[in-house]
Amino acid sequence: MTTGSGLDAQLMVGEEVTWGTAVTPNKTFEFNDESLKLDPTFLEPTGLRVGTKYKRASRVSISRQSVSGDVTLEHATKGMGVLWKHCLASSASATQIDTTTAYEQIHVPGDFRGKGLTVQVGRPEPSTGTVRPFTYAGCKVGSWELSVSDNAIPTLKVTFDGRSEATATALAAASYPSGSKVFSFANATLTLGGTVATATGKTSVSGGVAVATVVTEVSVSGAAPMATDRFGIGNAGLKSEQLENDTPTVTGSLTAEFNKTELYDHFTANDTLPLVLTLTGDDIEGGNLETLEVILPAVKLKAAAPNVGGPDIVSMSTDFEAYSDETNPVIQVRIVSSDTTL
Repeated sequence: MTTGSGLDAQLMVGEEVTWGTAVTPNKTFEFNDESLKLDPTFLEPTGLRVGTKYKRASRVSISRQSVSGDVTLEHATKGMGVLWKHCLASSASATQIDTTTAYEQIHVPGDFRGKGLTVQVGRPEPSTGTVRPFTYAGCKVGSWELSVSDNAIPTLKVTFDGRSEATATALAAASYPSGSKVFSFANATLTLGGTVATATGKTSVSGGVAVATVVTEVSVSGAAPMATDRFGIGNAGLKSEQLENDTPTVTGSLTAEFNKTELYDHFTANDTLPLVLTLTGDDIEGGNLETLEVILPAVKLKAAAPNVGGPDIVSMSTDFEAYSDETNPVIQVRIVSSDTTL
């Protein structure tokens, strides 16, 4: 039964074979909110005409089209691989672990060229109850943020830049991953330090120490600056593929109780530390837990401010940035799930 409200909304994506050419979306996500929209550029008349002081509608035209916006969703234990692939431009695949039903994905930064998503949002129309499809082609992820907060479900926010919007494309049939759950802050761990090694394309950290101080929030963000204004003659107002045009960054923050030795001293000493954030869920098979693991091999704490704001516990917000150690990938996102493909 339809409601005519956001309860009937749906979000789907599909990987494009050719960037900018829409495909039928085949991956469905439960999501919290979205803000995708068409951004047309209007050309306004400026010529002077005797007897007329207002701009004339007949001379207004649209010269460019673009798409932008965010999608926020609770991080599920299944079906998230395709988003991480496009967040990092990875070339990951799902590899079976031994002979179990658990599969592992290793996502590291790669080449954004040629990668694109078709994103379709089904928006319910209150007056009719009809779910109206808005289909966006040529979407690339310009930035993302993973947030893990106390007493909350971890979320992933993805910011898209796209080429075009279509409203005549049919609404794709939603099909959600069977048995998908969400991760929880209760099963999150955070370690600092240790020894980093990468073997057969997989990075690991040994000897890291679990953070002892009370941490109430961790966020990790990535940004890949791109030329999003590649409009040119013959393109009918549509952009050419977005290309990276500046240094990508991976940053983050910790909200925690003040701890001089564990955090502040590393800040003032300009130490370089591995940071590992891990979320785990149920056992898939053979002791292989549902896992989302983020490894940053070379982190520097860039800001740390313990301030007394009154009689309450002294807290400290710590900002960090991930750097290249010239050996290991700047970031690795490892997923263990029962997904046999991305």
